[in-house]
Amino acid sequence: MGKNSRIEWTDHTFNPWWGCTKVSEACKHCYAEAWSKRVGQKVWGPKAERRFFTERHWLEPIKWNADALSKKSRRRVFCASMADVFEDRRELDEWRLRLWNLIEATPQLDWLLLTKRPELVAELTHWQDKWPSNVWLGTTIENQKSADSRLPHLTAIPATVRFISAEPLLGALDLRSRLGTTINWVITGGESGPKARPSSPSWFRDLLGQCMQAGVPFHFKQWGDWAPSRKNPYEKVDMTMQQADDGTVMLRVGKKAAGRLLDGEMWNGLPQARAA
Repeated sequence: MGKNSRIEWTDHTFNPWWGCTKVSEACKHCYAEAWSKRVGQKVWGPKAERRFFTERHWLEPIKWNADALSKKSRRRVFCASMADVFEDRRELDEWRLRLWNLIEATPQLDWLLLTKRPELVAELTHWQDKWPSNVWLGTTIENQKSADSRLPHLTAIPATVRFISAEPLLGALDLRSRLGTTINWVITGGESGPKARPSSPSWFRDLLGQCMQAGVPFHFKQWGDWAPSRKNPYEKVDMTMQQADDGTVMLRVGKKAAGRLLDGEMWNGLPQARAA
């Protein structure tokens, strides 16, 4: 959890618990799993226990809400960076209910709920067709297969903002039938970490073009560990270079050096906040 999050598209992060189970190709090199192991928390997998937190932890968003109210502003809260709140485990139901109540009690905060399990959202919430206006619901899609599977479930939910996190992007996406109608925001980026897979620059450019055509905010979060190389693609490829699917030679330079510029520009698109 953190006030003033380092994640570019949110202000704060809040985790109702830690832990999850992998469900798709995007989960293969999960940063949250790696981080939890690094700090000695064995909370990943279907049989692992989840890590829960104290009352003090749960009071933090109340403080953020009061601060936003005093400044007559709104703040975005990403929930949950170290879990998926729609994981299908019954022992999480009481914690989910506490989270829904917290969301309702903090109307100055826009809560960003991101899941790889949108098919469970209607079952695991109690809002039915009257969702709080401060809830933004998103799903992760890494390729066209996951988009075709998850987006019908996402777009069936009447959330104020419905968004996509195409990160790590592992294939080309065609979202033209949904952008600007049922999808209000697109976040995308490459994969980071020691086993990161390179994304093709053409995937990002094409997605940007689709968003611009539909008038949908586009947020390019990062290249990840791999960035386009200006080296001759016919040079011998070593362990620091790899050819992307579109033929671009990608150079492994690390997340920081790769940066966030797409064709020389920074794309920080955000949907307009709507007062609760």
